[in-house]
Amino acid sequence: MFDKILIANRGEIALRVLRACKELGIATVAVHSTADADAMHVKLADESVCIGPPPARESYLNVPALLAACEITGAEAVHPGYGFLSENARFAEILRDHGVAFIGPSPEHIRLMGDKIEAKRTAKKLGIPVVPGSDGGITSDQEATRIAREIGFPVLIKAAAGGGGRGMKVARNEGALSTALSTARSEAKAAFNDDAVYIEKYLGHPRHIEIQVLGDGRGNAVHLGERDCSLQRRHQKVWEETPSPALNAEMRSRIGETVAAAMRELKYSGAGTVEFLYEDGEFYFIEMNTRLQVEHPVTEMITGIDLVNEQIRIAAGNELAIRQEDVLFEGHAIECRVNAENPRTFAPSPGRISYYYPPGGLGVRVDSAVYQGYSIPPFYDSLIGKLIVHGKTRNECLSRLRRALDEYVVDGIETTLPLFRALVRHRDIIDGNYDIHWLERYLSGGEGAE
Repeated sequence: MFDKILIANRGEIALRVLRACKELGIATVAVHSTADADAMHVKLADESVCIGPPPARESYLNVPALLAACEITGAEAVHPGYGFLSENARFAEILRDHGVAFIGPSPEHIRLMGDKIEAKRTAKKLGIPVVPGSDGGITSDQEATRIAREIGFPVLIKAAAGGGGRGMKVARNEGALSTALSTARSEAKAAFNDDAVYIEKYLGHPRHIEIQVLGDGRGNAVHLGERDCSLQRRHQKVWEETPSPALNAEMRSRIGETVAAAMRELKYSGAGTVEFLYEDGEFYFIEMNTRLQVEHPVTEMITGIDLVNEQIRIAAGNELAIRQEDVLFEGHAIECRVNAENPRTFAPSPGRISYYYPPGGLGVRVDSAVYQGYSIPPFYDSLIGKLIVHGKTRNECLSRLRRALDEYVVDGIETTLPLFRALVRHRDIIDGNYDIHWLERYLSGGEGAE
C-alpha cells in the first residue's frame, strides 16, 4: 500500500479522496492554487503545496508544478479525482515515467476510451451494444448523407474527441445535415482542437443509464449496478439515482454482466463507467469515462463499497478482492448536484457563504468542501456540494430527500436548491417518468411533457 498520496484536485472530490486516504492510514498531500489557500482539503491534509495562481491552466493543469509537488513531498501516487487531468493519458504516462503511480487506468485505456470513435469500435468488438451510425469519422457531406439515409433521420453529429455536449448537433432532416456537420466541426475544433466528428442515430426519448465497473488489470472485473442520469441540462447531469426506475432485475443483470465481461477481456484497471442511452428495452453504448464519476456516491450507498478505497488498492497492485456474487444491492439512492448558480438562469453565483447548514439524519450524506464564511472563487466549476440520500425503497428515498432539501441552508449566494425542492415534488419525478429531454422541457415551461 502507498505511504503518501498527492490529491491533484480541489473542492468536494479532493476532500472525498482525502477521507478515504485517512481511513487507509495513508498520508495526504493537498495541492492548491492561490485562490484555494483556505479550502477545506488544504486545511485537513497532512501537507499542502501551492502550485500556482487561480487560472486552472497555471495550477491544477500545471503538470510540471504537480511533478515538483510530488518530488518535494515524496508522494508515491497521485489521485486525480474527476475533471482536470483525470482522463489525460499523457499525464498518466509522465507520472509513470517519473516513478509515481497514477490512481486510475492505464494511459493506453485512457487514450483508447478518450477517442469516441475508437471507443465505439472497441465496445462493438467487446460485445457491447452500440448506437447505429458511422464506423469512424465523417470525411464528407456525401458520406454523412449516405449514412444518415441508411440509419434514418433524425441523426446526431458528435465530436470524436469531446464530451459535455460540445460539438454535438442534431439534424432532423437531410436539409439540415450540412449545417449541423459544419457547426459541429467548428465547435469541436474550438473546444478540443480536433474537428473530427461522427454520426449516430438520434433517439427520441432515451434514458441515460451508466454502469459502474471495477477491474484490477489482470482480467478480474465486476459491475456495481447502474445509475440513471437522465435528468440533465445542456447535457450536464443534475440528478442521479440508482437503481433506475426504468430497469428491472433481469435488464440490470444482463447489461451489467455484458459490461463486466468486456472489462475482463480488456483487462481494465481501476474504476470506470460505461454510459448508454436506453430506449424501448435496448441499450446503446455512447462512451466510457475512465475515472471516478461525480455521482459515484449513490453506488456506494446501495452497495456499501468504497470506490475510492478500491481505486487506491488496485493502483497499489492488489488484485480485486470483490467477486460479482459479493456485490449486493440494497435500497435506493438519489444524488442532487448543488451548484452555486441562479436556479432559474443558471448564471454562476460565486461569493461568500454567510450561513451554512447541511442536512443530516438517517440515510443522508453531504459531500461538500464548503463551510460558513468560505468564499467560493469564480475560477472553477460551480459545484459546491452533493446531497445524497438513501432509503429502503424509492418512495422512502424521495420522502427523505424532500426533508433533507428543506433542511439544507446556504445563505450569501444563490444555489440550485430551489430547483431540487420543486423537482422532488413533481409528479413525473415521483413516478420515475422522465427521459434525457425532460428537464429541458420543464425549464422551458413545458412541465416535462411533450
